[in-house]
Amino acid sequence: MKAVLCKEYGPPDSLVIEEVPSPEPKKGEVLLEVHAAAVNFPDVLIIENKYQFKPPLPFSPGGEVAGVIKKVGEGVTKVKVGDRVIGSCGWGGYAEEIALDEARVTPIPDEMDFVTASAFLMTYGTSHHALKDRAQIKPGETLLVLGAAGGVGLAAVELGKAMGARVIAAASSEDKLAVCKEHGADETLLYPSGALDRDAQKALSEKIKELTGGQGADVVYDPVGGDYSEAALRATNWEGRFLVVGFAAG
Repeated sequence: MKAVLCKEYGPPDSLVIEEVPSPEPKKGEVLLEVHAAAVNFPDVLIIENKYQFKPPLPFSPGGEVAGVIKKVGEGVTKVKVGDRVIGSCGWGGYAEEIALDEARVTPIPDEMDFVTASAFLMTYGTSHHALKDRAQIKPGETLLVLGAAGGVGLAAVELGKAMGARVIAAASSEDKLAVCKEHGADETLLYPSGALDRDAQKALSEKIKELTGGQGADVVYDPVGGDYSEAALRATNWEGRFLVVGFAAG
């Protein structure tokens, strides 16, 4: 089978496509014929040796996939050959086939296409866990989403609205904010891109407070990090929750 391989750490253009042996499912595993694989920020980090998980070289990146089960190993009972599923793999997804533990695959509805399904787990799974399990957001609370036009950001906007929150979407361009509005944001906040000095951080904090009636956000969803984090933290309401989701800005 063909697979995208990381044979040395570097940027995406250092990856190569080669023929590799097809995996054989072990006990409790399934062999998935990959129809689509998502591209996420961790996929960039892992090939540059900047991610917390470090598979030995060479390896195939790709942390989430969608496809059809081609074969099942001994003891598999929850899925069967021919099932359409999504799979969470960490790495190994940029290949024509991948073997996964059956616990790491989930059937998808007939109306969901493979491309959509492959990009579902990391974005919506991350945001659902953050908002429901960690923040325990409540109807009527204010949710501030930084980097709101990105994958996890848009998922947080949609899920926050579905959970009854008032959603403030923050991003670095008007075009991005327009997308956030289309996905249900109640308010938008334009912030500058790049490094923020102390005055810019203070100005961002004041904008957040203005949009929250001086109270600050009840929940901050932060996949950006860097200079934006402190500004948002200083504009968090009493007993607010600050969700550290990522570090796109460092």
